[in-house]
Amino acid sequence: MAKEGKTLVKCKSGYRMVPVNVQMSSPFTLQEPAWVPDAQCQKCVQCQGKFDLFNRRHHCRRCGKCFCDKCCSTQVALPRMLFVDPVRHCAGCSTISKKEADFFEKNVKTLTAGGMFTVTQSGNTDANNTVFTCKLSTDHRLLQIENESQRLDEVLMTNIEFVQILVDDSDSEGNQVASGLAMKYRDSCGEQQLVKLVVPDGQARKQGQSWVASMQKAFKMIHDARTTGR
Repeated sequence: MAKEGKTLVKCKSGYRMVPVNVQMSSPFTLQEPAWVPDAQCQKCVQCQGKFDLFNRRHHCRRCGKCFCDKCCSTQVALPRMLFVDPVRHCAGCSTISKKEADFFEKNVKTLTAGGMFTVTQSGNTDANNTVFTCKLSTDHRLLQIENESQRLDEVLMTNIEFVQILVDDSDSEGNQVASGLAMKYRDSCGEQQLVKLVVPDGQARKQGQSWVASMQKAFKMIHDARTTGR
């Protein structure tokens, strides 16, 4: 049985709260970068200032490159690398990490809170056009689709291959409004499946639309990390 829970680990970049079992890691996490060796860093990457006794080198915790203190003094939260406290960033990386921190604060909370959808699933006619609550598990690894009487197979986030926003309406300004989401994924047997989540009318519509938008961002984050090898 896989061990669960997290443990506090001290590394050269700071303290990190990591899963006891790496297989239980969130798909949103990134590995710490290898630091560029000091011997290869004679100048600041940003301002080209030479390092000496007074102008010391510092490593950006996100990219691992060398900078002077002035160009790498910003302390920013880095939840994707599981740091407990804000850590040193260069200017470019700080912008990226700030956006990602916003994703964790807003979009992940939306996904774990869940949304209500009419579900159509390939190979499962019993579930078609039935309303379910879809939510992200607290460890961010699984999509759970269930209602009071039925629970569909969980979807591993890393097995999702394609996400498309469904649109069939426009707002008063002519902007397209999401009506749901189509998703292709591999099930536990390796078979490709298709599920469509359609936002029903009513009070839960706004929450469902927010969930769809957040899911699109989550998939992009995982997909980009997969294609860049990070």
